[in-house]
Amino acid sequence: MASGMRTAKVYIQDSFAGILAETEAGYAFAYDDGYMQREDAVSVSLTMPITKREYFSETLFPFFDGLIPEGWLLETVHKNWKVDMRDRFGLLLASCRDCIGDVWVEAEVDA
Repeated sequence: MASGMRTAKVYIQDSFAGILAETEAGYAFAYDDGYMQREDAVSVSLTMPITKREYFSETLFPFFDGLIPEGWLLETVHKNWKVDMRDRFGLLLASCRDCIGDVWVEAEVDA
């Protein structure tokens, strides 16, 4: 995984599936080797099938951006956690620990 500024663990249901990282060039996502070997492994989204290669994007991947709440809930996240509305990765980290659907994101804390 490319060295990142901020990273997040990505889970599908209760299984650790991979790491999403913010880098100087944009964003990177890589599936976890152990997760890929599971018989019941499913992809994060149809646009990001399971593969050993890293995904790179200059902007936050549309699937992950779509997890960020909208409307009044987004405003609540902005006010309660003081996250800049333009900081899409920050909004994802603050609001997607308990989001609707099978995929959720947990901020990775530096040791």
